[in-house]
Order: sequence, then C-alpha cells, then structure tokens
Amino acid sequence: MSGINEGRVVIVTGAGRGIGREHALAFAASGAKVVVNDIGAGLDGSATGDSPAEQVVAEIVATGGDAVVNGDDVADWAGSENLVNSAVEHFGALDVLVSNAGFLRDKMLVSMSENDWDDVIRVHLKGHFSMLRHAGAYWRAQAKAGSTRSARIINTSSGAGLYGSVGQGNYAAAKAAIAQLTIQAASELAGYGVTVNAIAPSARTRMTTSAGEAMAAQMAPPADGSFDTMDPANVSPLVVWLGSPESANVTGRVFEVEGGKVSVTDGWQRSVLRDKGSRWDPAELGPVIAEILAEAPAPFPVYGAR
Repeated sequence: MSGINEGRVVIVTGAGRGIGREHALAFAASGAKVVVNDIGAGLDGSATGDSPAEQVVAEIVATGGDAVVNGDDVADWAGSENLVNSAVEHFGALDVLVSNAGFLRDKMLVSMSENDWDDVIRVHLKGHFSMLRHAGAYWRAQAKAGSTRSARIINTSSGAGLYGSVGQGNYAAAKAAIAQLTIQAASELAGYGVTVNAIAPSARTRMTTSAGEAMAAQMAPPADGSFDTMDPANVSPLVVWLGSPESANVTGRVFEVEGGKVSVTDGWQRSVLRDKGSRWDPAELGPVIAEILAEAPAPFPVYGAR
C-alpha cells in the first residue's frame, strides 16, 4: 500500500478514534499528508475535553509521516469551511476528503426526542454536506483556474442506512441520505475532477460495542488469535484505495466492507413494472400490486427486526 497516495493531502473527519483513526494512519502510511479532525466528543456527541486527534498525529509523526490536528465542528458551516481552508493553508492543497465523524442517540422512534433526531441528523448528514460543499467549491475553483485535481470524496454510510436498524431511526435516516447524497454529488462534481463514493463499514467501534452485551461479545477479537474480522483497520485499505489516483474510474458507488469482504451495494432502481397505458382505477390495483411484489426481489431484512 506504501506510496499509493504519495504527496496527496487528505482530510479525515472523526479521526481521533476507531475507524477514522485507522483511516488517518493508513493514509499516512500510503504517503499522504493528513489533517486529523476530531472534536473529542463522547459517544453521544457531548464534549469530553479529550484530544484524541493529537495522539493520532503523534503516531503519524513518530513514523516519519506528516499530519496536523484540527478541532473544527464539521456540521458548523464556518467550521467546515475553516477545516478545508486549513488543509490548503497548511499543506498547499486538498486532494481527498474522508467524512467519518458521527455519534449515536439510539431510541425507538416513539421514544425519540426532537433533539435526539436533530443532533444526529446535524452531525451525520449536515456534517457530510457541509464538508462536501466547501471541498467541492475549492475543487471547482481549481478546475476553473486550469488546475483540475484528481480529487476524491469518500463518505461514510452504514448498513443501518442501507437496510434499516431497529432503535436507530435517526441514524438510519441520516446514513441512507448520505448514500443518496454520494450518488448526487458524484454526478454534480464530475466536471471538476472529483469522484465521490461511500462505504458502509462493519467493525468494532465505540458505537458498536456500546450497543449491548450481545453486540459487544459478537464484536470482540477472537480468543484464538485468528483473523479479527471486526478490527476497524480492515476498513481502511478500501478507503485508501478510493482516495488514490488509481480509483479515477469509480464514482457514485456504495461499498460494504467487513473483515476481508468487499461488496458493492445497488441503491434504488426500477424493478418490476406494469403499464396500463391509462389511469388506474383503485379497485383494479390489488392484483396488479400482488403480481409486482411477487416478481420483485425480497427486501433485505431490517437489522434487529423480529
């Protein structure tokens, strides 16, 4: 993997711990200069006073890499703009944006508060959009000035967003929207030399291990020393490749990654069709809908559904 991103400038948001930390370390190992963004928040988004990003930067520097800390809030309009500007000011350019920051406020929909909904949507969805918007504006300006970059955006969706997850309606809605935002942005930014893809990772993080004893046990490293499929470091090789010049022909796609498995996930697309050629009467639609659903693929079950 060494050298695949030599000299490229990368922002990784939420890079102080977990998957984001592994992304930052892996990009540095591949030759990139890394802006390690993290606000040091707790699992629920509350301030902790910790500075995990500084520890990640220290690790990168200790191995001969180049990295800086950034503590901007990605969902704050000025903060996300400052993060992009900081990368350009410190390293002279920006080539890759990896949006990873997020947190959980899990509750059943009928028990969820307005703040539970708003805060999760803000950090996940608005945070992805804000970063994408300001990075995209930079790359558009570069392209108009005749200096089109081989730029990359890698967003972070989730299996919860692709398939649903009981007790995570706010998180699932945000992650589903991020998958669609990825497809939208891939189309709109293509003319500026930017590819946009998303990953839906499955790995051991603070989010997954906090989801109860059963989930924590399922995510635990194997006691026999065999391949740890839930190690968050397993996710980063795909992200590093997607951030490299080698991925120039891949855009608008959502990849699932877990352990040694990588797959591409198709989003909404037209499946089974019936065309009457005129307006339907409600009374005649029953058997038509039954035929359509009988021929269509069965939906993937919602995580946690009985």
